[in-house]
Amino acid sequence: MSTPVNQNDCVVKPVSLKKSQLCLAVVAVLITAFAGLAFGPADLGMKEVIQELLNKLPLIDLDSGLSSRQQAILFEIRLPRVVLGLLVGSMLATAGGAYQGVFRNPLADPYILGVAAGAGFGATLAIVSDIGDGLGFLDPVPLAAFAGALIAVALTYTVGSGRGRLDQVTSLVLAGVAVASFFTAVQTFVQQRESETIRQVYFFVLGQLRTAGWAEVTLLAPYTLICITVIFLTRRRLDALTVGDEEAGSLGLDVRRMRLITVIAASLGTAASVAVSGLIGFVGIIVPHTIRLIFGSSYRVIIPLTIFFGGAFLVVADLVARLILQPAEIPIGVVTAFLGAPFFVVVLRTAWKNS
Repeated sequence: MSTPVNQNDCVVKPVSLKKSQLCLAVVAVLITAFAGLAFGPADLGMKEVIQELLNKLPLIDLDSGLSSRQQAILFEIRLPRVVLGLLVGSMLATAGGAYQGVFRNPLADPYILGVAAGAGFGATLAIVSDIGDGLGFLDPVPLAAFAGALIAVALTYTVGSGRGRLDQVTSLVLAGVAVASFFTAVQTFVQQRESETIRQVYFFVLGQLRTAGWAEVTLLAPYTLICITVIFLTRRRLDALTVGDEEAGSLGLDVRRMRLITVIAASLGTAASVAVSGLIGFVGIIVPHTIRLIFGSSYRVIIPLTIFFGGAFLVVADLVARLILQPAEIPIGVVTAFLGAPFFVVVLRTAWKNS
């Protein structure tokens, strides 16, 4: 039973994003991006990378000292990979913040509605069918993952949005658990029948940011920009939802419509990110919750900062994945899981104490 809320308490105090906070976020992105470009199995050097990038600007002529091979590594391999990391990290973190707002739960993440399970099933079908052509995003594997993720979310929302005894938030979460379990079971069944493809499936499931050039970036960027923009525009309404559906409705907010728009934007962006990067977990929990702990709980601050810090976090995680066992690299999902698992426990214990 919900506790009665005084009408005066329903109004969330407006909190504006400070210029210092925004500057800090931009600096974090720049530093991590330059580090991602400079360091790796072939060390290019931070100074040389900055000079080479500046040399591409009009009216600037600098000699970075990089060879033609090193320039190819910078512009054809690392730069698209870093940009892809920024896009995927920003989208997953922002989607996590949005889910935590609409579900009023700090443990909610971008995969809560079955996106991961649906994407994994779609990718598995494409892999076992041996129809991949190695053309980046145009490869049937990411296309099938994208389709599977959207189908899972649509099924979850169809099942969980019906009117009944449970409120919509609880109903959607339970529906997401059921749909995820179903797709995971079917995926496991398919894998067992096609055991020779398990290595490829696990490579996708563990996540990666390897690119075939700018193709993945070009095709992911529109999804990311549109979905993040929609979520950014709902940040004030997410603050209103913190007081509960009934109280938010009394303030004039169409809760069901707002929740549907936010969930669609977050799920579509997550599905697109998963399609090109595989399943990279915990980004949507670590980044928004860290920002909440440091900068406050207003989504007017959380959402803008997750856009920047989410990208920076994933670029750092990818850099660790490339360097820790160089010249080999480990899946980026392993790095985020090492960080995310203990962080999840901390968040869970904090939620229990505050409940």
